[in-house]
Amino acid sequence: MKKLMLAVLAGALSVSLMGSGVKSASAAGSPKQVEVLLNTIKMKFPDAKPFQDAQGSVMVPIRFVSEALGAKVTYSKEGKVSKVGAYSKDHKVDMTIGQTSALVDGQKKYYGTQIMLKQNRTFVPLRLVSEGLGEKVEWDKIGRWVWIGNKDFRSTDDKEFKLTKLSDFKAYTKSIEFFRSLEKKDIYSGVKIIKESDLPIQLGSSQVVYSINLVKDPVRGGNLVQIRSSHRGNPIAFLTKNGFGNWRQVLDAAFTNNGDGTGMNNYPEVSSLDLFQNGKFVENYDYTKFKLSSADYILLTDGDLVDYAVAIINPFK
Repeated sequence: MKKLMLAVLAGALSVSLMGSGVKSASAAGSPKQVEVLLNTIKMKFPDAKPFQDAQGSVMVPIRFVSEALGAKVTYSKEGKVSKVGAYSKDHKVDMTIGQTSALVDGQKKYYGTQIMLKQNRTFVPLRLVSEGLGEKVEWDKIGRWVWIGNKDFRSTDDKEFKLTKLSDFKAYTKSIEFFRSLEKKDIYSGVKIIKESDLPIQLGSSQVVYSINLVKDPVRGGNLVQIRSSHRGNPIAFLTKNGFGNWRQVLDAAFTNNGDGTGMNNYPEVSSLDLFQNGKFVENYDYTKFKLSSADYILLTDGDLVDYAVAIINPFK
């Protein structure tokens, strides 16, 4: 089993993103919710959420974004005219509800879409945040994310991500070879457990995992786990309690290069790889009955992880 697994792993290690395969599988339905990330950490909005309007402009609630950036927000009304101000140490923005322009540090700027009141919140075009509060802002059309500030990703090496000893993770280590360092060839000392809400995150000093989604396979049918990553081809494993790990290799033909240094890696929910359990072929085993919802964790492998494994709590249970 050891030689077999190492050979499989070595053959599937991450490589630089080159070219793209067939069109990525996509989930049916309405577009995903727009997310705002401040210094790579997703902001939480208690009520009114960011959105993209009919003409494609990304609208964000100015109060929460401004206050997170250290600016003070004021509201006033002159007759039927509602005004909003956002003031930081270095910048001053004056806005009027219903207008397509704003005064930024005394200069009139036009944005092509109206500053609006929705759900008792003032929404402004994304570009106003950039020009008005002096922050670097990017629109990520792949993830439907608004990036504000720096892109210094948190790492699983950071102290906030605690190490769980393998002895305390024993119910999921029946396939112990999944927990072996490819570089040191030793069994990991433990596992770092993360949540979907921790994404995007860097695994050690290696790949950045941006998102994980469940999509439909338009070619083969069934479900695919789709992981947006800075690396191509890293395998994963579904971990069920007291069960053998369900190893999954990326469907290379279904890989999509997003053209921004990230790509979509797709993994089948059901695979004939489940016929092999700890290196032994299990004859007449019905691998088609496996359900992703039975897994508690998804193991994220990376050849550059040398001291611990990383597992994400299964968001699809």
